[in-house]
Amino acid sequence: MTVLVTGGTGTLGSALVARLDQPRVLSRHAGPGRVVGDLRTGEGLDDAVAGTSVIVHCATTFPRGDADATARLVAAARRAGAPHLVYISIVGVDRIPLPYYREKLRAERTVEDSGLPATILRATQFHDLLATLFAATARAGVLPVLAGTSFQPIAVDDVADRLATIVAGPPQGRASDLGGPEVRAMADLARTWARATGRRRPVLPLRLPGEIVRGYRSGAHLTPGHADGVVTFEQFLAARAGVRS
Repeated sequence: MTVLVTGGTGTLGSALVARLDQPRVLSRHAGPGRVVGDLRTGEGLDDAVAGTSVIVHCATTFPRGDADATARLVAAARRAGAPHLVYISIVGVDRIPLPYYREKLRAERTVEDSGLPATILRATQFHDLLATLFAATARAGVLPVLAGTSFQPIAVDDVADRLATIVAGPPQGRASDLGGPEVRAMADLARTWARATGRRRPVLPLRLPGEIVRGYRSGAHLTPGHADGVVTFEQFLAARAGVRS
């Protein structure tokens, strides 16, 4: 089985590549194990997907362009035959009107309408995302959080494990959502981050207006019925501290 991973040098993609047997990694730059191709232009995609059994689409062109990039990948995959196309998305893309989420939803629909055997996996936010957010906002001397809002962060390794399982199996259409092991208030997660990193910052809950914030406050980005992740936020922070020490 020949597997192509887009975004294989990124956070999630590299974790998945480590779990697969000699996959191809799509990149705009040459390197060991890489095939050169550009999702933004379509250049090189036909050669990259030729002979593949499975394509795992982890790449993102954040903050915009994901849907168009996915359409180019789908077109190349069709020309190559009918590989199993696996797409990683985000829980709540159909319920929270964040522009990036709308782009991801368009990409999902492109995959669904492709005519290819496909699997779409939606996951909750990565631990890394919240840690990066807290580190950035802590520079202001406080930790602002969304009042009345919870998150269900998940480890990249947990998502990579699920993707590796999907790669080895048949297409599922919409796979079961994948969430972190705990649903916790954002304020609680911020305090946990502050303790683990030694930052003394007061947590400042903010009740902001707007549809996007209301979506998060309603829990549209959560999947408590699929809390299948294993690594907690504390364990993620402890492991990261251990790597840095």
